[in-house]
Amino acid sequence: MEYVYAAMLLNAAGKEVTEENLTSVIKASGLTPDEAKVKSVVSSLKGVDIKSIIENASTMQAQPAASAAAPSEKKAEKPKAEKSEEKSEDEAAGGLAGLFG
Repeated sequence: MEYVYAAMLLNAAGKEVTEENLTSVIKASGLTPDEAKVKSVVSSLKGVDIKSIIENASTMQAQPAASAAAPSEKKAEKPKAEKSEEKSEDEAAGGLAGLFG
């Protein structure tokens, strides 16, 4: 993740994302750069406009998950067997109240 942050920092500073620049930023943060990761990030970002990606990402709206609505629907609907148990419990409670009341 630090390699992506370093690339974003270089982009924000107006510098090109090269192996040398990325390695310098990683070293400046106090970390030991991994050459393979540096090469991978640099090759992955060749030809990519980081600024436009960041702008597009900030304008996107999060879509609600379809599974988020499912639990509330399950709570609202109760099987008929549970409803009859609730009635019998209510009736039993009402009968006990008559004993003490």
